Amino acid sequence: MASSSPDDQPKPTEFKNFLTISRFMRPDDANNQGNVHGGVILKMIEEIGAIISTKYCNYIGRQLPNYEECVAALARVEKTNFLLPMFIGEVSMLEARITYTSPRSVEVSVDVWAENVIKGEKRLTNRASLWYVPLTTKEVRTVVPVPKLQLPEEEEKRGTARYEQQKFERHHSQRCTEAPRVLSSDPAEEFTVDHATTTLAHLIGQLDCNLYNFVQGGVMMKLMDECAGIATAKHCKTNVVTVSVDAINFSEMVPKGSLLTLTGRPTFASNKSLEIEVIADAEVLFRSERRKFRAAAAFFTFVSLDKDRRPIAIPPLQLKTDIERKRSEEGKLRYERRKQERAH
Repeated sequence: MASSSPDDQPKPTEFKNFLTISRFMRPDDANNQGNVHGGVILKMIEEIGAIISTKYCNYIGRQLPNYEECVAALARVEKTNFLLPMFIGEVSMLEARITYTSPRSVEVSVDVWAENVIKGEKRLTNRASLWYVPLTTKEVRTVVPVPKLQLPEEEEKRGTARYEQQKFERHHSQRCTEAPRVLSSDPAEEFTVDHATTTLAHLIGQLDCNLYNFVQGGVMMKLMDECAGIATAKHCKTNVVTVSVDAINFSEMVPKGSLLTLTGRPTFASNKSLEIEVIADAEVLFRSERRKFRAAAAFFTFVSLDKDRRPIAIPPLQLKTDIERKRSEEGKLRYERRKQERAH
């Protein structure tokens, strides 16, 4: 048998801080009017972010002492705007790069483009920023150190400021601790919170999980967007599309076999947009580990479109209780803040 020389052995691939993925958008990616679901785009964004951050932590980490193989898990998604729509038949092109590293986390920036390959037109549809933590493959709940990304001094300062800001927001964000209310079996009055409130139940299977049997963050975001979209459609009774998602913190990993229950309820309606709060609760069903916990919560904003895909007025949201009025006041503050952010 011929022996191979050291030069014949596979060599580690050099890490390049840029990754692209393209995919043709199919009919099952979109609603009945041909608009690609926001949740589909969020899932693609998370997938490319997980790939590049896992590659970085392993490719660069091999050069460091005490290296452990690891897999990147989504910890937080910053506020994401949907700048332009994407349609069936277009090609989605995602570009990702690492923009900052802390000792225990990786920041990934993702741009999403839509290309009409027939007309040769290309447009930017989304920009997103995500934070990942590397977990050792030996014990998937244990975070391992992140190799430092070498950046120019000014970029390092800006990255540190973003890291400190997201850490502050994660620890001081308003956490929804209330359990979703059980609705009456009687039909609710149209345009009320109860009428639009939607609950989805999903049993986490193998296709929803990474190689280590925990649900992928992109799968959860897709389900949350779907729940929010149904609630918005019930209120507006038109074609609706996602225009933004506020920051999402993922508090705990959800294992395979868990029951994920998502509840979406309208909180605030402006003239042209509707805010939906989505709460994702997980229940571990294994007899030896049975427990419930809050997996994630976020605010999604949708707009209503006419048959020509132009924004139209949102029906006013009828508020029946003091709690609903309080949520609406808080939603209005978030709405005004988003307007100010867009203006800048």
